[in-house]
Amino acid sequence: MWKWGLLIWAWALAANAQGKDDVWVLVDTKKLMLYVMQGDKVVEAFDRISIGSRGVTRAKRRGDHKTPLGVFRIGWVKESSRYHRFFGLNYPTLAHATRSWRQGWLDDRTYRSLIRANFEGRVPPQDTPLGGFVGIHGVGKADPSIHGVFNWTQGCIALTDAQIDRLSRWVGVGTPVVIR
Repeated sequence: MWKWGLLIWAWALAANAQGKDDVWVLVDTKKLMLYVMQGDKVVEAFDRISIGSRGVTRAKRRGDHKTPLGVFRIGWVKESSRYHRFFGLNYPTLAHATRSWRQGWLDDRTYRSLIRANFEGRVPPQDTPLGGFVGIHGVGKADPSIHGVFNWTQGCIALTDAQIDRLSRWVGVGTPVVIR
């Protein structure tokens, strides 16, 4: 039941987004698919994506090579990067920070800085024990022969360079992203 709640909540976020035409992104980590959504309609689908080399988690930590699950927004775009193009997510979110603080992974000062960034709508600090610089990117200078064969990222979602170029037509800063 909670999965439907998450999708409905994400759809509501998308409907109120200031992004491109109320578009949002759904990343299905089991099917290794990325969907561009408009409301509840798929407007483009990307197959053979790659995720973290050690799978997914609700409680990501720096260096674990896992992709965090949850609801995010694109916080920044780097048009030219080592990975061709990079759409940075607002990770760690308030939910990730709170869970991690309760588990003792964050000190009070770091937790407060993450809360403040989230409430102010800023990109949270990217240098915490929870890691950072999680996003959606291309293959770029990585080995293209491994993409689509196995999951190879340090926690990001990777598409081919051609796919990330197509995705850039749909998304921008503020676009909601659901990773499930």
